[in-house]
Amino acid sequence: MELPKISVVMPTFNSEKTLALALDSIRMQDYPQDKVEIIIADGGSRDHTLDIAKKYTDKIFANPLKTGEAGKAVGVKHATGEIVALIDSDNILPERDWFKRMVEPFSDDTIVGSEPLYYTYRKEDGYITRYCALIGMNDPLCLFMGNYDRYCVLTGKWTEMEIKQSDKGRYLKIDLNEKQIPTIGANGFLIRKNGLEQCSISAYLFDIDVIYELTLQDHNHYAKVKVGIIHIFSGTISTFVRKQRRRIKDYSYYNKLNLRRYPWGKLDKQNIFKFFVFSVLIVPLLGQVVIGLTKKRDPAWIFHIPACWLTLVIYGYGTFQNYLVREKPEDRSKW
Repeated sequence: MELPKISVVMPTFNSEKTLALALDSIRMQDYPQDKVEIIIADGGSRDHTLDIAKKYTDKIFANPLKTGEAGKAVGVKHATGEIVALIDSDNILPERDWFKRMVEPFSDDTIVGSEPLYYTYRKEDGYITRYCALIGMNDPLCLFMGNYDRYCVLTGKWTEMEIKQSDKGRYLKIDLNEKQIPTIGANGFLIRKNGLEQCSISAYLFDIDVIYELTLQDHNHYAKVKVGIIHIFSGTISTFVRKQRRRIKDYSYYNKLNLRRYPWGKLDKQNIFKFFVFSVLIVPLLGQVVIGLTKKRDPAWIFHIPACWLTLVIYGYGTFQNYLVREKPEDRSKW
């Protein structure tokens, strides 16, 4: 297969801490660099983000709506490659052959997109980043819902949804249906440009909504490639809190505007109740921590307890607040 041109779409906003690492890992790929274009969609950074970005690309565009979803929509409109790679500014490609591994499944004409199977675990990362790599997700609620999309050390699975899959050696070919779609589409997701063109992307590109829309059109084959990606998720508890608050506020706001398509409301409510019970009683969470420690000894597992507690409080308060006052997106002006 001739290697396709890849358009890397990367939203940024005050991303100076991780941006150079992310862009270095792209430019160091064992892949023809004339077939890799980097598109930056910046939300008005006030730090050195733009200075760093200009060292790697001249394709830098303004993202006045600031959010990552809006940045992806801006970037995709300027993409000229056959494949669009949605890579965040806190993602690092761990191997030099990462792009080659990720485009390999596209030799199968029925496959629309590809995504890493793992979050790469590194001892040198902060405890929250290590915790997220171990559980294979950035939101512990997904563990209870079973709709995560990366390998979880705790369960030994990459998702608990009933997904048809076949092992192709270097990747898993998965067959989605509209009722069983894990949270794929971010942190190193590659998709055919002509697939994106069949989606109704306006000012925002919501990852899982794109997959849902394509699945409704019977474009339902994807690849889970047996590689990882580094996601430097969070360095402090305050950052974790901020990101969880952003999730609940942004979802409620855009859902009210009828911009969201994936039917989150149809997910099993019993699993939400289970999350509530585990978080309130704490002891079941401690049991999960012990299981995790037996599989991978790392004190980062202890963060599972405050992560669940914080998520319960933030989501509970955010949901209650949205019933009382008009929803609005998370304020990013002080980020």
